[in-house]
Amino acid sequence: MSSRLSKAKERISNNNDMSSSVLVIYTGGTIGMKEDPQDGTLKPFDFSQIKEEVPELNKFKVKLDSYTFSPLIDSSDVEPALWVNLAELIHERYEDYDGFVILHGTDTMAYSASALSFMLEGLSKPVIFTGSQLPIGVPRTDGKENLIAAVEIASAKKADGSAQVPEVAIFFDSRLLRGNRSTKYSAEAFNAFASPNLPPLAQAGINIRYNNDIIRKPKGGVLKVHSHLDCRVSILKIHPGITPAVARHSLCAPEIRACILETYGSGNAISKDWFLNIIKEADHLGKILLNVTQCKSGTVNMNLYATGATLKSCGVISGEDITTEAALGKLFCLMGLTDNNEWVKAMLEKDLCGEITA
Repeated sequence: MSSRLSKAKERISNNNDMSSSVLVIYTGGTIGMKEDPQDGTLKPFDFSQIKEEVPELNKFKVKLDSYTFSPLIDSSDVEPALWVNLAELIHERYEDYDGFVILHGTDTMAYSASALSFMLEGLSKPVIFTGSQLPIGVPRTDGKENLIAAVEIASAKKADGSAQVPEVAIFFDSRLLRGNRSTKYSAEAFNAFASPNLPPLAQAGINIRYNNDIIRKPKGGVLKVHSHLDCRVSILKIHPGITPAVARHSLCAPEIRACILETYGSGNAISKDWFLNIIKEADHLGKILLNVTQCKSGTVNMNLYATGATLKSCGVISGEDITTEAALGKLFCLMGLTDNNEWVKAMLEKDLCGEITA
């Protein structure tokens, strides 16, 4: 386990007379900040005192433990090493808790939630990401409600004792969204995240209403962590004025193993010969080419227009309705499992954990 994880600060509660247990993992981000009365600056609060900061949590019959990363990580500085640390921590404590809540900065939360959904194979317990737009220590914070609901969902069980939501998800502003279907939508609004191609897994009002028809069912087996990630992926956003040099570097550079093509509409791109020749060159080099739409809602259909069909004939794979965040995490994880690009291409077309509409 990495040195960053080994330096984490851990606090364990002593209350064992509880029906469920949840580990709250604080990686960093706005939610864990409160104003220092001495100098007025925002500083992280001590999560061992979480029930003092958020006394509403005392009303749940939930044993809460906390784990704080040290140093804390700004959301903009998140790297795959954090995902590995989180996955290993969950694996290490998997038998000790009924669910996990990860407090995380909002800027890269959808990337982290997407990646963990692929890394935690065989997951049968909730892993709920949440955060806030305002620090938990300010009067109008959204952090308290987000944290309270995330803990309630992470501890929720069905009548048979199994987890109510056995998957990686994001809770924000009264909605529980599948992690690998989420994207950050607003930098200012409390409803910061959207899931355009899949309805919420749950909606929190007076009660929490679960959408059981779309919540994934565990396949059984032992939790397996895929901690080896291959990050040799570029993202090429198709845009007017793109030059051959830019396209060739993103698609054909020797240090690139796969490229996510963010295309127009239903999967359309430039139809000029120079661009198609570069695509063919990349395919000839064995590159993995994945077509993802720039649109927030909708799906790639490379059979709809001639430009999309041409990309398909040049070896580009349809990403269907996957988000860019999920495409990145899926590629990192699959490529980390093998050097066989053809196998990776075949797996990209499969729905592995609810990331595309099957």
